[in-house]
Amino acid sequence: MATDVKICGLKTAATLNVALEEGAEYIGLVFFPRSPRHVDIATALDLADRARGQTKIVGLFVDPDDRALDAIVEKVQPDILQLHGDESAPRVKEIRCRFHLPVFKALKVETAQHVRRAEAFQGAADLIIFDAKPPKGAVLPGGNGETFDWRLLDAVKGRLKFMLSGGLRPDNVVAAIHTTGANAVDVSSGVEIAPGVKDPELIRRFLRAVKTAKQF
Repeated sequence: MATDVKICGLKTAATLNVALEEGAEYIGLVFFPRSPRHVDIATALDLADRARGQTKIVGLFVDPDDRALDAIVEKVQPDILQLHGDESAPRVKEIRCRFHLPVFKALKVETAQHVRRAEAFQGAADLIIFDAKPPKGAVLPGGNGETFDWRLLDAVKGRLKFMLSGGLRPDNVVAAIHTTGANAVDVSSGVEIAPGVKDPELIRRFLRAVKTAKQF
């Protein structure tokens, strides 16, 4: 089974180009000012225009209001909306219906109970992203380089289409795919040399590692 890849938090044309050249199925643009990966609308539009038609453009938001979503959807025109905050299932469904776009919902995982929360989003989100719960004191809801016990996903393996996130790197992504059977993997800090600074070679290595995993 092929595993799709999302390279999230891209900010430059150079790193975007590597992601496209190596066949990333998704690229993520972060619209969360507190994140070192945040992009303004002008930068996001430039990157989206470069990527359009070659990959799926995902706009990442954290508990956004309609006004913020309206502006970015109208100007940047992402293919998919990713909600990475504490959005409820009704709110996810409301956003999906409002914009007529697929919605990915990220859930923070530490225990089996957190995995079971995915059931509440059936029919609201198009895809669940299982991410590690942020460590205490973290200011970001994701992109912290933390992993979680991948065996917790045994409960949904083969029953639910999902994307795996949290602490993935070129050197552990193959094991993550084999353990979880994830349909897709999502990386941000794992291909960075500093917070928000993507490394082209790490992006290349990550994508090639996933392609190796596809051969099993």
